[in-house]
Formats: sequence, structure tokens, C-alpha cells
Amino acid sequence: MSKPRLISFNVCPFVQRSVILMQEKGVEFDIEFIDVYNPPEWFLEISPTGKVPVLQVGDEVLFESAVISEYLDEVYPPSLHPADPLIKAKNRAWIEYSSGLYSGTFQLLMAKTKEDADKVIAEMTKNLEGFQKAKQAEPWFNGEAFSLVDIASAPFFIRAEFFKTHFQVDVLKDFPVLQQWSALVRERQSVKDSIVDGFEDLLKKRMIANESYLTKS
Repeated sequence: MSKPRLISFNVCPFVQRSVILMQEKGVEFDIEFIDVYNPPEWFLEISPTGKVPVLQVGDEVLFESAVISEYLDEVYPPSLHPADPLIKAKNRAWIEYSSGLYSGTFQLLMAKTKEDADKVIAEMTKNLEGFQKAKQAEPWFNGEAFSLVDIASAPFFIRAEFFKTHFQVDVLKDFPVLQQWSALVRERQSVKDSIVDGFEDLLKKRMIANESYLTKS
């Protein structure tokens, strides 16, 4: 089997999911970072959407993070999806649900006014209420087995901790179940290894360049 090549943007949460999954499974892979705001021509030729992540396997190209995760989980055992079809389907639904949280973290990074930031936080809080209700097992989302839902949520928890540490914005403050889950996920070695060098500085630079409200408050 060809060694997969992941094409990425260094602070993209969706790419980070793929990295965590391959780290978790011990998959050897190559990774190449591009500037998604000024992508090279070769990337636009292979990416139907012009977005990351893209996974190259030999001459084949996969796009969309959820599809990439499903492929990697199938070809590199053991599977991190539940075996039961109904529980697996519910997990897929919550993976999709978690994806919505990333638009919130991006909007919070880019918010130019306090009003904009407050609006984003309020919307994120509604989404987190649903997530906390769904998280009924311990220690991981499904119980004892670490799963794709845990991986899908990890980049959000990393960014939530970033806001809390650097800007005293704690989006998880009213969600003790999610706080506990976040702490556990962030301590997972595969999650730690997925964070690029200088990650927090890269986020701060993007915020400053966009004149983010949080960097001025």
C-alpha cells in the first residue's frame, strides 16, 4: 500500500483530525503544508474544492475530512468506529455535529468587535448544550473505546483551551462534562503529536492580521 500523503494548512482543524487518526493507528505518512489563501497550481489541479485536507494515495486523491477519516479507519485496522450499525450511524451524526463547532472557533478568531464575539459565543453555547447531552459515557464518547468522535472533537477542544488561556474566554465554563472530556482528549499522545510547532503563535498572528477584537481587549 502506498504511503499516504496529506496536504494541509498548518492550523486547519479538519486536517488535524486526519493527523490524529494516523498517529493513533501508527500509519507512516507524509504531510505537506500549503498556503490555502495562495494555493499552488498543482494543488488546485488535484483538489476539486480547492480546500484542505486532501489525501493522496498513489495516483488517487480523496477530499473532505470525514471521507478521509472513514477511508483511513477502514484500511488501517483496528477500526475506531463502533461495530453496531446504529451506534456507528449515531457517531457519524455527532462527528458532523462537531464540525459545526469549528465555524464558531474560526468566527471567534476573526471577530472584529465585542458584539461579534458575543454573538459567536452565544451560538457556540447552544451547540455545546447539545454535545454535552450526547456525552453520556465515560471516559470517552462511547465509553471505554477511543473513537472517531473523540478524534473529531479534539481540534475544537485544543482551540477552546487556546481562547481560555490567552484571552480568558472560556466557552466550556458551563459544561463540566465537556471540560472533563476536553482535558482527557488533549492529554492523548496522538492529539499532542498532531499540534504543529508554534501553533498558538500562528493563531495569534492570524488574529492580529485580521484586527481581531480579542487581541485588543
